[in-house]
Amino acid sequence: MSEPGNKIICLLVCLGLPALSGCKSYWIDTNVVNQTGRPIHELEVDYPSASFGTNSLAPGATFHYRFQVRDSGPVKVGYISPDGKTIHADGIELNEQMQGQLVIRLLPEDKVDFIPSWNPSHGGK
Repeated sequence: MSEPGNKIICLLVCLGLPALSGCKSYWIDTNVVNQTGRPIHELEVDYPSASFGTNSLAPGATFHYRFQVRDSGPVKVGYISPDGKTIHADGIELNEQMQGQLVIRLLPEDKVDFIPSWNPSHGGK
């Protein structure tokens, strides 16, 4: 085979190896739903190795965020209520390679529900 032909074959093999290696990104789609009946401020969701949030969330509004878990640990939520009270809630444990959906419902009386829906073939239970 000619020299240029070998280079093309080598290039095709090298480009195809990542696809054959089974590399996969695991994502958790999260919706934080404000069901408190009042606006909240300074929403922060902490998860292993990172966090996300928004400055405010109106009553009935949903904040969507998609993330990857890079470590193990709990999900934690914090926000400020309209009367200036800081609310904190500890949630479920997350592990690397978990994939699925997580709904975090902010409820009246400073309660928070964590509702997971994991893909069981990707680390979820």
